[in-house]
Amino acid sequence: MNRFARILGTGSAVPDEILTNADLEKIVDTSDEWITTRTGIKERRIAPPGWASSDYALIASEIAMKTAGITAKNLDMIIVGTVTPDAPLPSTACILQNKLGAVNAGVVDLVAACSGFIYGIAFAKSMIVTGQMDNILVIGVETLSRIVNWKDRNTCVLFGDGAGAAVVGVSHKPGGILDTFLKGDGSLSHLLEVPAGGGRRPLGPDNMNNGDRYIHMDGKGVFKSAVKAMGDAATNILKRTGVNSGELKLMIPHQANIRIIEATAKRIKLPMERVFVNIHKYGNTSAASVPIALDEAVREGRVEPGDKIILVAFGAGFTWGSALIEW
Repeated sequence: MNRFARILGTGSAVPDEILTNADLEKIVDTSDEWITTRTGIKERRIAPPGWASSDYALIASEIAMKTAGITAKNLDMIIVGTVTPDAPLPSTACILQNKLGAVNAGVVDLVAACSGFIYGIAFAKSMIVTGQMDNILVIGVETLSRIVNWKDRNTCVLFGDGAGAAVVGVSHKPGGILDTFLKGDGSLSHLLEVPAGGGRRPLGPDNMNNGDRYIHMDGKGVFKSAVKAMGDAATNILKRTGVNSGELKLMIPHQANIRIIEATAKRIKLPMERVFVNIHKYGNTSAASVPIALDEAVREGRVEPGDKIILVAFGAGFTWGSALIEW
């Protein structure tokens, strides 16, 4: 009997604290008008002291599993996409497994930045359709406020915290995750990076306070690459599957910049009313961006059984990817 991979349930979680553009005006030299016109962001969520990525991943995961109608013991694998783990060791997936009580699950963290959730979906699909596993929990989660330089007005206005999760399970009914497309270009990694804190440049007295442990970004370079890559990811998967944009109910893009989202929609000739946008509420939550948006779209009734939707993202590395799903 043929095996297909299908998203059985979704969930999301964000911090209670809201940091508005007006709040940022008191911290750095910026304005609500400047941020809104250039990014589309009005506010973002910030994790309180003591809260880490696994805490939000836990909440989102429990909601996703409840929606899917499974328990933690049914999970065969946990994949966590994040660039802000609880600690260098162990993996956030290990920490989450213990919190969930998912005693039968394999665990792995996946570092693909903003594309992390789509990479996780691609890996989950492969393991399910080949018969290796039946139920996989895929999470995108970030506490980016921990690696943001709050003195850098070019980056601190962009990022927020949160988590989204999806249970990907086996189905014998055609449909589900139809195809995925993944790509990267490491030659451009210098355009968006955290320079210090790894094995090459460990944190020490020379870089602890010079900003190198925080996000560095060449905004113009990232924007140019993101527009092209997200457009390519969307057009490639439509071409591979033979689906045209007129068949799409919704595009759920990475929420990094409203102009990038609009350019991607234009590239595949999709009107903005069929594009899900929540960047104004959360800013850029990196790996959490797509799953939070997916969960909100489902709960708002914008995705129904039989609908074809496309997920598309671009992130540091550079990485990018897309997924075409028949819900």
